[in-house]
Amino acid sequence: MSRSEQPSRRTVLTAAVAAAVAGGAGAVPAAAAAADAAGPAQSAAGQIDNRAWTTYTDWRSGTGKGTRVVTGARPGVAIGTPVGRIDYTDPHTGTTAGWEYATWTSPVHRLAVPSTEAIASWNAHTPAGTWLQVELKGTYSDGTDTPWYVMGRWAAGDQDIRRTSVDDQTDDKSTIWTDTFAIDDPATGLRLTSYRLRLTLYRKPGTKRTPTVWRVGVMGSDVPDRFTVPASTPGLARELAVPRYSQEIHVGQYPEYDNGGEAWCSPTSSQMIIEYWGGRLTEEQLAWVDPAFADPQVCHAARFTYDHQYAGCGNWPFNAAYAATFKDLQGVVTRLGSLTDLETLIAAGIPAITSQSFLKEELTGAGYGTSGHLMTVIGFTAEGDVIANDPASPSNPEVRRVYRRREFENIWLRTKRYNASGKVASGTGGVCYLYFPARLSERQCAALAAVGVR
Repeated sequence: MSRSEQPSRRTVLTAAVAAAVAGGAGAVPAAAAAADAAGPAQSAAGQIDNRAWTTYTDWRSGTGKGTRVVTGARPGVAIGTPVGRIDYTDPHTGTTAGWEYATWTSPVHRLAVPSTEAIASWNAHTPAGTWLQVELKGTYSDGTDTPWYVMGRWAAGDQDIRRTSVDDQTDDKSTIWTDTFAIDDPATGLRLTSYRLRLTLYRKPGTKRTPTVWRVGVMGSDVPDRFTVPASTPGLARELAVPRYSQEIHVGQYPEYDNGGEAWCSPTSSQMIIEYWGGRLTEEQLAWVDPAFADPQVCHAARFTYDHQYAGCGNWPFNAAYAATFKDLQGVVTRLGSLTDLETLIAAGIPAITSQSFLKEELTGAGYGTSGHLMTVIGFTAEGDVIANDPASPSNPEVRRVYRRREFENIWLRTKRYNASGKVASGTGGVCYLYFPARLSERQCAALAAVGVR
């Protein structure tokens, strides 16, 4: 994201919230079984509902048309016998091509938290010649239904289609803002009470290739409007050894991907945690990067998280999906309720990528203000302050920062703030990315369950 206090391209919720204000599987078997028995997990804050389809039983519970359920260590869904063929004209290249397709539709999930917002995440393998689309259809608290909303058209590569969000989706009750479903006017009391997901898997006609989806789900939430949040009590002193990468050393590189490194906080943060978990890119994968550029893996992350409609690398689910292209990694987008939740994760060895907006004076030591920025939380000091790998740093060695606990907690968890012009703008309400292994230790599984993720 941009470091400046200019309006960011993430109009996702900023425009909507500001307008509203102005107007008034791989887990330990026993732990996994317990999570399934308990149903969708909720955060301690009671404001968040997570539901993910990951197990063989999950995939069998859906309705497939031309799909087959894949067994093994990572159960999933893939194309069996396609049910049709379409022509798709890529809006970003103008190229029209024919594709065979199959669909899988989830059962209806009733939200434990009737929600004002919802964000989908997916983890998949899309070999060359394949891609996928994720859609959401919901029911409101007034009994009416949403249309089928496209939450993303995605491929790991960029040779067949350009991965993209879809603009101009609304029914005058809700709107899709890049990667986020949002109720247009939460003050009316209208909420999303249930939803279904639909996967459409595509492949070139006449081939046997197929996308395989291992994980798909939604985080629904109803976070109250707030300029400040309650302070949490420090409870952990630990720091994880996460690689440090600066986005700033990439300024001007590959400007076709959101004007180069100045806006690459999201992929830079993603790459740090991917490598923390052992994810590595090969020389062949990096061969396209100018050999004069340091940390070519950051350039690669920017290219392969880039959303061609949003015109940026900050699409939240696209970053999570990118992380899951690395062997045995999963990625989700969620919200957390407090720094206590982050401490729970850090204690289990799981770092997090947090999204926040702030004025320069609101985060001591940052040295900048931003309308939207991602950084990696890697630990806590003995005093409870936040240790972050902040990619908005002049060099790799300077990436490690210590930020005051109270300041960090507030800028990350609030939903409303004042920008540099004194106008009300939005905050993310605790949005974060979590990347973690496909096979979890019992402690890691328990920590994720404690923050509402299974």
